[in-house]
Amino acid sequence: MSLNLKTYTEHFTNPLYLESGRILEPYDITYETYGELNDDKSNVVVICHALTGSHHCAGTYDGDKKPGWWDNLIGSSKAVDTDKYFVICTNVLGSCFGSTGPMSPQHPHHNPYRYKFPVITIKDMVKAQRILFDKLGIHNVHAIIGGSMGGMQALHFAIHYPDFASKIISLATTHATQPWAIAFNKISQEAILKDPDFKGGYYESSEIAKSGLSGMAVGRMAGHISFLSPESMQSKFGREYRGTDGLYELFGKFQVEMYLEYNGYNFTKWFDPLSYLYITKAINIYDLSRGFDSLGEALQKVNAELHLISFSNDLLFRSHEMKEINDTLKAIGYKNHNYLDVQSDYGHDSFLVEVDKFEKYIKDVLNG
Repeated sequence: MSLNLKTYTEHFTNPLYLESGRILEPYDITYETYGELNDDKSNVVVICHALTGSHHCAGTYDGDKKPGWWDNLIGSSKAVDTDKYFVICTNVLGSCFGSTGPMSPQHPHHNPYRYKFPVITIKDMVKAQRILFDKLGIHNVHAIIGGSMGGMQALHFAIHYPDFASKIISLATTHATQPWAIAFNKISQEAILKDPDFKGGYYESSEIAKSGLSGMAVGRMAGHISFLSPESMQSKFGREYRGTDGLYELFGKFQVEMYLEYNGYNFTKWFDPLSYLYITKAINIYDLSRGFDSLGEALQKVNAELHLISFSNDLLFRSHEMKEINDTLKAIGYKNHNYLDVQSDYGHDSFLVEVDKFEKYIKDVLNG
């Protein structure tokens, strides 16, 4: 069977009322679908992306070598089987891959919003998706799956739209972003803001796409340290040194340094710096219990079959943060949930790269 990959952008003219009290109008949501929607629309699986992800979660575009970010999980005969399920993944508000964000033109003129763009929260991202699904005539879905910031969205769906999904699978995330993760984001934010080429937010996108942004690259290197773990760095790079560099050359490099440089500098050519600031802000202020007296009170809203998956060596969102959600669900007497801590040395990025460790679990959950 073919993946049947299709990309769309939906335009909304009704105002979107944000958690901050601000209004966004008009706005666009870009999304991608895979597989075929069945007659009673009962086979929908929603995928939520992480910080630098996009709606392109599977398959390959014509002329492109790099597949979607969760291609090892989603596709024909894979854990999220597109021969069976109709998969939909939207680009979140505030991002830079087609949905409205800080570099989108501000209505009614054509200048980008830049700092006039309102602060978006995870709850706002989910609300916009829900409005999109309503417009598509999708009022219930079989499952919602997301990792990291995608896992935050999945949990928000569970609480704020309790009857929307039958099953929710949230991986490698937390119920509220902790100071350790906020600190890593702070390095990225400062490095962007202090880079003269950022021009106080008044840069030209074409310039950044061509030359990159060195401050953002440095911040991204810090981020990469939080995505890996000491063990995964050890096995991936060890103390390997670049063969052409002298050991006593001041700027001679270890393989791990080359990895950070390569990933840091490349990243800045395809991800918008203002989007990065806005989305890390959304992650920092994320707290499932905001608007409730406690996490327990928030979780009392949950109605779906809820699956929580953490990774034992995740340094960004620690296993015990996910376990706390599980323990709170137990404490309030919620029965329809399960918690799996995947043994892994890889770190936070396990949810992207070690799919073989949890794909059977996801397949079993989806197939009931």
